[in-house]
Amino acid sequence: MPTRNFADANAFHRAMRAFIATKVGVALFRPTAHHLDRLASALTGGRRSASLIVTGVPAVMLTTTGAKSGEPRTVAVFPIPHPEGLAVIASNFGGTKHPAWYHNLKANPQATVCIEGDTWDAVARVAPPGERDEIYAKGIEIYPGWRTYEITAGDRHIEAFVLARS
Repeated sequence: MPTRNFADANAFHRAMRAFIATKVGVALFRPTAHHLDRLASALTGGRRSASLIVTGVPAVMLTTTGAKSGEPRTVAVFPIPHPEGLAVIASNFGGTKHPAWYHNLKANPQATVCIEGDTWDAVARVAPPGERDEIYAKGIEIYPGWRTYEITAGDRHIEAFVLARS
């Protein structure tokens, strides 16, 4: 997966990445982004996502098992390259609570990853503090909005997961 750094993105993609991290952007995209990504992914056989079109960053369609329901749950998240597969940051757009998929992976680390048409099984693990900081630093190079989310999350510590190919 190529790294799509903020500095290398075109002007439209940089503007959209900056907008999404604003209060208005969060209010607009938090409830809609995953629906748009699922639709684009379904229409393109998993090869494209709305995130790729809007921000230049492909979304990972991450399928987890519901912690309470036991049902499959698919959500779109930004990927960060990692030697074991990829990493994801549980920012929840800077919300004060962890995203549902965070709880799902904690309860059942088995997941399925689909990015740009490449689908594979993964085992998730929470990144320990030093590795989490490295992942976060790489993530900020792609999407600087995570800096804002860390502030708006308040006392919640935003975790990162490594999704290792299994």
